[in-house]
Amino acid sequence: MDAAGWDERYRGSELVWKAEPNRFVAQELAGLEPSGRAVDIAAGEGRNAVWLAERGWEVDAVDFSAVALEKAGRLAAERDVRVRTVQADLMDWAPPVASYGLALIAYLQVPWPQLAEVLSRAATAVRTGGTLLLVGHDAANLDHGHGGPRDPDVLCTADQVAGVWRPYADVVRAETVARPVVDTEGHSRTALDALVRAVRR
Repeated sequence: MDAAGWDERYRGSELVWKAEPNRFVAQELAGLEPSGRAVDIAAGEGRNAVWLAERGWEVDAVDFSAVALEKAGRLAAERDVRVRTVQADLMDWAPPVASYGLALIAYLQVPWPQLAEVLSRAATAVRTGGTLLLVGHDAANLDHGHGGPRDPDVLCTADQVAGVWRPYADVVRAETVARPVVDTEGHSRTALDALVRAVRR
């Protein structure tokens, strides 16, 4: 969807996603000592950005949906933290080089050539020793998991993501991970996500 489509999806008063951070974001980053600035790329309603701010990061939340960013700002205010919201199309957004200690990309749904470009920009935006983390819908989820996008063009694999980041960073984890979900009938199911974590050289 374009920005208008996401604006419409986010327009309701309730959060589309939970207010708590994504389980893998929390697992991977809970032990990471805050070191200045972090950027949440495709931040949506800000659940991960706000969680990072609560942990002591100075967070930029970037998304092309103005409605989502308004909700992110409200969530931050409710949690008594500050998050800087940046409305931008990621295809045009050029983050400053070596300015962040952490770059997070969670469930960005764009075709692979565009995702690869965003991954490269994220890598250059992180300074030496900083962390890169992607969590996304794995390509294997289409046939072997539950939920998520049905368009294979917006799915990726951990190997693809790791391949983009290796020229910039040391990949410390790259794998398909299982995420428990509940379907519309209340049954427990499993979704498959790609998870890649790397440390900038």
